[in-house]
Amino acid sequence: MLVLALVVIAVLLVLDVYKRKLLGFQDIKPQEAVRLINHEGAVPLDVREDQEYREGHILNALHIPNGLIEKRLAELESYKTQALIVYCRSGQRSAQASAALRKQGFGRIYKLSGGMMAWRSADLPVVK
Repeated sequence: MLVLALVVIAVLLVLDVYKRKLLGFQDIKPQEAVRLINHEGAVPLDVREDQEYREGHILNALHIPNGLIEKRLAELESYKTQALIVYCRSGQRSAQASAALRKQGFGRIYKLSGGMMAWRSADLPVVK
């Protein structure tokens, strides 16, 4: 029974590593996002709808709703070599947007795990 549990855990760990490589982006916690923004010049990209964005967003975040990412790629072209931290409310839409950006050749993409819900839960600043 313990050997079976060990095998299952090992398989899950291996799948997690391959998932990150296949998707082309990495999930990060809010504290890691703050570090990337402050020390590596990462740019937050908010992919929520307009109303959600107006209710509060990360300081200096770019705003392109998820449904418009592919139509508005030209606006992001100058950020292609920079780290982008993609976020939405909870993480679903940002995963889709991150995958789309990766397909378009963006190199350093991070998805904020838990989105704005996690950011607010960590008591990090929000601007309106």
